[in-house]
Amino acid sequence: MSRMTWFRGWERRSNSCMMGLPDNKDARYALGHVYALQGKLSQAEEQFRAAIKVDEDFSKAHTYLGQILASQDRWDEAIKSYRRALANPLYETPDLARFHLGRALAHQGDFQASMEVLEDAMTVSPPSVPPAMTNLELGRVYYKLGYMARAREVLKKVTTLDKDGELAAAATELLARLK
Repeated sequence: MSRMTWFRGWERRSNSCMMGLPDNKDARYALGHVYALQGKLSQAEEQFRAAIKVDEDFSKAHTYLGQILASQDRWDEAIKSYRRALANPLYETPDLARFHLGRALAHQGDFQASMEVLEDAMTVSPPSVPPAMTNLELGRVYYKLGYMARAREVLKKVTTLDKDGELAAAATELLARLK
């Protein structure tokens, strides 16, 4: 069975389940995830919002909603969604929301806030975001802020953490601009 056939079948079953279980936040989240994988962003957004309506503190749904909004260049809404996710002190993977919040803030030109959020993301242990990814984003922000020594330090970490990978290549390219 192809992956797309599986998704369509799962989507049909999930939609019929939603008729009987409109208050199931986890089912709504899972369906939103499937829609996101299929590129059906408006339907994904709808499901994440429905999950959040059931549980306003559902941080995973706030974070995923933020990613959907950011992918549609709705950065201010995405930033609000990431911040809402982080308002929950019981959120199990706050580095994920911090990582995406840091990227969104950088995109909006707020490099100082982006730096602070990404540095906070680096303190989460164990991390749910690969450290090379967070370090690369932090290195980019340091570079934009003119903190060249800090940028060099974290970008060198990326080249070590991601040896020969895409992240290491991006870090090496940025390191070349620092010299």
